[in-house]
Amino acid sequence: MIPADDLPSRSRKGEETREKILETALRLFHDNGYDRTTMRAVAEAAGVSLGNAYYYYESKEHLIQAFYRLTVDEHVKRARSVLDREKKFEKRLAGVLHVKLDIDDPYHRFSGVLFRTAADPESPLNPFSPESLPVRRMATDVLAEVVRGSDFKPGKDLGAEVPNLLWTYQMGVTLFWIFDRSPGRKRSRELVDATVPLVARILRVGSLPFLRPFTRKGIAFAKRLRLDQEAPAVAKPESRP
Repeated sequence: MIPADDLPSRSRKGEETREKILETALRLFHDNGYDRTTMRAVAEAAGVSLGNAYYYYESKEHLIQAFYRLTVDEHVKRARSVLDREKKFEKRLAGVLHVKLDIDDPYHRFSGVLFRTAADPESPLNPFSPESLPVRRMATDVLAEVVRGSDFKPGKDLGAEVPNLLWTYQMGVTLFWIFDRSPGRKRSRELVDATVPLVARILRVGSLPFLRPFTRKGIAFAKRLRLDQEAPAVAKPESRP
């Protein structure tokens, strides 16, 4: 039995090991490419045994999912300052998207490497994949809070779907950001500032009573697409080196 006094230090050491493995993996993915980086290479570069690496992360896919969660956790924390300060829907949405760009920017060079794998519809790293669903829900919850605390009060039907629509919009901004080569990704921020008012106006108009029949049809179509994306898929197992 582990002495009670040793539990905090062992837990802290375990977290440090987990973080070191993840940081090492991200560096190797960036330097060597995702496909050419093996779990063995990650373990060796991190200075841990292969068994220890697999203890913390079952596969390379789990490493990337941990990276996804890391950035979303940070977004949840840092978006709070915007949500506590702003009440106008447009300002809340723009502010939260700018925070997302701030968090992602240090990983901009790595994003191109990751995109080549994540863009594969069969990859479990695809943001629409079943494996990405937990992190996708966390990201959508942030956008749900953007609506919930704002001056925008959509109808019942539209209100339930708005966070998912905003997440799709955010993914479009992220895709633009991946290919943005302007200094400091200035064009991505300009894109946010130019399109948020348009998105807000479309949503507000869609909430008008006389447009509800058309809005319901659009919502039904969006739900069908989302259900298709979240259908169970069989992930390709990674062969251990």
